[in-house]
Amino acid sequence: MRLLSLIPMKKMIFTGIMVLAACFAATDAQAQEIDSLAVYSEFESLPVDDPLDKMVIVGNDTVSMILPQRNFGRYDRGLFNFLFIPKGQWMFGLMASYGEFNTEDAQLLNAITNFDFKGKMFSIKPSFGYFIGNNQSIGLKFNYTRGEASLGSLSVDIDEDINFSLKDVSYFSNSYSIGVFYRTYVGLSTMKRFGVFNDIDLSFGSGSSRFKRYYGGELRDTRTNVTSVALNFSPGLCVFIMDNVSFNVSFGVFGVSLRHEKQLTDNVVEGSRTSSGANFKFNLFNINFGLGVHI
Repeated sequence: MRLLSLIPMKKMIFTGIMVLAACFAATDAQAQEIDSLAVYSEFESLPVDDPLDKMVIVGNDTVSMILPQRNFGRYDRGLFNFLFIPKGQWMFGLMASYGEFNTEDAQLLNAITNFDFKGKMFSIKPSFGYFIGNNQSIGLKFNYTRGEASLGSLSVDIDEDINFSLKDVSYFSNSYSIGVFYRTYVGLSTMKRFGVFNDIDLSFGSGSSRFKRYYGGELRDTRTNVTSVALNFSPGLCVFIMDNVSFNVSFGVFGVSLRHEKQLTDNVVEGSRTSSGANFKFNLFNINFGLGVHI
């Protein structure tokens, strides 16, 4: 009888030990799961090699290399821009262009002969600006342009009824302008070495030209005074060749203009006109190269 009572007691003790062991095992497994989730969560939110977490020191502040872009609409496209030039810098630039065309005693088939022409155009554009935001600057630019052409001789003989010749024709022009510009940059990498930009400028200009030629055996001198207003869009490329020195090239692509002209021949007013126009094309004669200093 005593032996039979001991057997159920042993079963109860064994069952209790198994229940306690199962409880400890479950608690340990839960703790390990929480630790693993915490570690995974930490590395998930702060990846070691993620370029979006890179920061740079600008002056006394720490700035992210990634500049989020504004979304137009409800959908977040995840667009961003790399920091290229930080806020608070000054920029001093100089752009210049030069073109020349010369020909002597040229001939086109049998229609045009004795073609003797010389022409050149020069332009210089100093500018300075201040970066009101990261990759955004405003400033002033100045422009001086000078052009001259000389036609020594030209003979045209297409038919018996269409033939003429010209000689000693010259043209000269110079113009000045001042404008305000807004420029935005797009950095191409985190290295801050290469970037593209778009330049929008509103300019006001004034200039004059002089056209001399012989008419009826007499020399005629025509002068034209010009005032103009123009809005131009010029994309370009910027490369930092040194830490504070950049090389820039820009292209004239789109522009609208308003122009007023007054013409005099031999100091006698002949008339005036006002014209406007727009162009959208890649102009090979409006390519500008320059250097910029950033401080």
